[in-house]
Amino acid sequence: MRLATLAAVADGTRIVGDPEVEVTKLAYDSRKAGPGTLFFCVVGEKRDGHEFAPAVVEAGAAALVVERQLEVDVPQVVVPSARAAMAPFAAAFWGDPTAELKVIGVTGTNGKTTTAYLAREILEAAGIQTGLMGTVKQVVGGVEEPVERTTPEGIDLQETFRRMLEGGDKACAMEVSSHAMSLHRADAIHFDAAVFTNLTQDHLDFHGDMEDYFAAKRLLFEADLGVRIVNVDDPYGRRLAEEFECLTFSAEGADADFRAADVEFDAAGASFTVLMGRKALDISAFRPVNDEVRVRTGMPGHFNVANALGAFAAATALGVEPETAAAGLAAAARVPGRFEPIDEGQGFAVLVDYAHTPDSMENVLRAARRLTPGTLISVFGAGGDRDKAKRPLMGRAGGVLSDLAIVTSDNPRSEDPETIVAEVAGGAREGEAELIVEVDRHAAIALALGRARPGDTVVIAGKGHEQGQEFEGGRKIPFDDREVAREELRKGRGRAGARRGLLGAAAPRGDRLLGRRARGPLLRPARGEARRRRVCRGGGRGRGVGRGRGARLRRVARGRVRLGLRRRRSTRRAAGARQCEPARARRPGPRRHRLGRQDLGQGHRPHAAPRPRPRQRAELQHRDRAAANRARGA
Repeated sequence: MRLATLAAVADGTRIVGDPEVEVTKLAYDSRKAGPGTLFFCVVGEKRDGHEFAPAVVEAGAAALVVERQLEVDVPQVVVPSARAAMAPFAAAFWGDPTAELKVIGVTGTNGKTTTAYLAREILEAAGIQTGLMGTVKQVVGGVEEPVERTTPEGIDLQETFRRMLEGGDKACAMEVSSHAMSLHRADAIHFDAAVFTNLTQDHLDFHGDMEDYFAAKRLLFEADLGVRIVNVDDPYGRRLAEEFECLTFSAEGADADFRAADVEFDAAGASFTVLMGRKALDISAFRPVNDEVRVRTGMPGHFNVANALGAFAAATALGVEPETAAAGLAAAARVPGRFEPIDEGQGFAVLVDYAHTPDSMENVLRAARRLTPGTLISVFGAGGDRDKAKRPLMGRAGGVLSDLAIVTSDNPRSEDPETIVAEVAGGAREGEAELIVEVDRHAAIALALGRARPGDTVVIAGKGHEQGQEFEGGRKIPFDDREVAREELRKGRGRAGARRGLLGAAAPRGDRLLGRRARGPLLRPARGEARRRRVCRGGGRGRGVGRGRGARLRRVARGRVRLGLRRRRSTRRAAGARQCEPARARRPGPRRHRLGRQDLGQGHRPHAAPRPRPRQRAELQHRDRAAANRARGA
């Protein structure tokens, strides 16, 4: 395509050099530039794309899009913003693919992924092959592909839309982030429907305050699009409904075009009736008037009722019959990492969720509480290099709504993990939950699963579908909350079987508590296990265990020792394990003597390097202490 043709799609452009040069590729990453490339010199937070101009010219770039004219020997298109120019240039280069696709854009703080995912499921159920672009994955022509960010750059977006058309897709459901709107990534997309889910605190490190954050979301609804659909249960949604002509929905029974009624929850999902009406009759795409349909979704939680309503409203507004939309919701698979259950036959519930904002954390824990007859245990943290103000709010949500809150590391990135954890834990102390701090995320998950009993629920929040943990310097290690939970549950199942073989099914409660608390989250049978159990059940009064240590063991066995920081807990666990080992298994050391508390109180002290004593004297010390004392002349 000719450079002049591309430059004509954007306002305020000026070409320096030959306008007839042929462009065969677009790029904003210098590593991807080659012969025939039109390279966009984007000014970023850390690097200025203009610095890479000589390198891309040497690589064969045909022309540059710049914000200031450079001293290079290739044509240049001078624009006010190279970043803003990417989307319209890319749309023209790829033949404006969204003019042919039906595109549903979903924006909001929470619920974008689930709503877009469900909207695609409904359209597929209606026989419309639909692509997907979002946080978890993208689907192009029926083929799943990995993603790097929620909404890609404009060049990547337009190329993906073209591939969707070539793959047979007729529609696309996509998440639209506030970053994408602020950075012009979603410019030049023809949206047939836009859905607003909610707005709560997040990304204030980028936007500054909530009004700026809302203004970024609002940009999607200012565009020339088909149907605007907003959640009027949210105050920012009500503001949009007042400013624009919208279809509205409510999961809380407010006056709206789509309302949820007769909502019922269970562990497998939710059922509700969608009541449909129409106030603004001039939105011709919406047909049902005073109609209703019963809907079943496989995702529990009140917040998922709102997500399902948003997807239902978008699909129906694009012409899908309500009954077909309901069938599509019922058949939809669970969204990966969104209130996802982990089942290894453990007898208690384990849920993994992407909740990483105070509001989403509250929603998930409230939904889990509805399904939990026993103890609610939460494992969560907060990401580094992100909005710091939400950290104590995240902690407060966990501390108030959980029975046991385990604060751990999330994606610390360039920050110190312990500092982040401390800030989150500070908020958690405002609640009444038992609080444990464990910086190691794997160990925190293992600890939570070890504390769970039948009827309890463990919620592992923050990372959801993510398959890596990010550290300083861009280092990323493989880590998946779901796989870690499965691994620990399988280990626990094996250990439980070994434990039942040693102790029988009806082990005393003291033993169960000691095994869980003094020895770690999951019990491991050790050498001399039967002997160890006898000593601990006897309160530590057997041979070789002093009275003070025995009393502490009894307190542990009765559950009176409260766990604190991981470092303390590890020390206590190691000490408890040593004290409960049979005498023959102990390692010799300067403190391994046979003097009791009375002996020590009377001035007797062990030698620096104790020698083995005859068995008779050792027995006398414990069988007849008074006689031994008299023999010594005490």
